Amino acid sequence: MTTTIPLTWLYAPGDRPQVVEKALSAGADVVIVDLEDAVAPDRKEYARAATAELLAEPLSTPVHVRVATESDVVAVAGLPGLAGVRLPKITQPRQVQHTAELAPGVPLYPLLESALGVEQAYAIAAAHPSVRGIALGEADLCADLGVRNEVGLDWSRSRVVVAARAAGLAPPAQSVYRHISDLAGLAASCAHGRALGFLGRAAIHPAQLPVIERAYLPPPSEVAAAEEILTASPTDTGALALPDGRFVDAAVLEAARRTVTLSHRR
Repeated sequence: MTTTIPLTWLYAPGDRPQVVEKALSAGADVVIVDLEDAVAPDRKEYARAATAELLAEPLSTPVHVRVATESDVVAVAGLPGLAGVRLPKITQPRQVQHTAELAPGVPLYPLLESALGVEQAYAIAAAHPSVRGIALGEADLCADLGVRNEVGLDWSRSRVVVAARAAGLAPPAQSVYRHISDLAGLAASCAHGRALGFLGRAAIHPAQLPVIERAYLPPPSEVAAAEEILTASPTDTGALALPDGRFVDAAVLEAARRTVTLSHRR
């Protein structure tokens, strides 16, 4: 059984079609073609054209595009292979609303990469029905805040998790882990992110994908507990108490269903 809950999001530079093709077969749940930071200024136009060509036909792997300009949005909006647009450096709801006007019906994923963006997290998450998720851009956020380690990001991370939930969105995915050879560090960072309420993570190298997936799959004890909850509550009949005294309501049931769905990835 497959799941529609994504755990892995793999970035690939838009001006390197051969890398994008490899990313599409790397096993990520979503491939993010980057037209922003990964592309040099003199390669932007080529990257846009190459990405539009890629998306001209439906693709077996969902593809999002991280845009850099309005021209990027217009170039990819409505193409058969486009599954979503990621909006960098968002600080205000009106930026999201403007993009929604340029690309009606396209799922949007704002990235919060500054103190102002984090402060506006809920307003951005609720800015338009086309918003399907939010996430942090931690490299720029660290620079903006002067943060020196992951502990300094915990408040911002929790703020984004709460904002996504308050806006009725899926739990956010963690930002990329930049040390691609430190897989142990990645695993530890993912475990911490999962404890904070994140679900899945963006990657910049295929070697990171299995580490992220393992870290975000629920352990057997959680799966067993979730199955017990669902067995005791086969329908949404409101709040109830399990035989052992645990209280179950709609939010607990939703979390239990997600846990069981994720367990089918094993």
